[in-house]
Amino acid sequence: QVQLVESGGGLVQTGGSLRLSCVVSGLTFRNYAMGWFHQAPGKEREFVAGITWSGGTTYYADSLKGRFTISRDNAKNTVYLQMNNLKPEDTAVYYCAADRTMLIHTTLGQYEYWGQGTQVTVSS
Repeated sequence: QVQLVESGGGLVQTGGSLRLSCVVSGLTFRNYAMGWFHQAPGKEREFVAGITWSGGTTYYADSLKGRFTISRDNAKNTVYLQMNNLKPEDTAVYYCAADRTMLIHTTLGQYEYWGQGTQVTVSS
């Protein structure tokens, strides 16, 4: 059974930082590109960042570039999202997702497996 379990969310003040983790089991982690998405209340789920299987290539939503960093540790079957200088508009549920291709995709339909999400709330 494939499982993606996110953690690290919480309540933080504007300008603060959080590091999200997503531990993956039930699949060969190094064979999958990984992505992070977020979904704010009343809005669609949107791409945040992606990383190839090796970690050699990353890609970010334009609006988040420079504040967020995606990384992975294939030995630990874990992908991370470091979020710095957080803003109230970053408030959302954050999801990790696995994509068995060599490329980073920004569309939800390309991802085969999803976690349950972790809530990030940024207070002003």
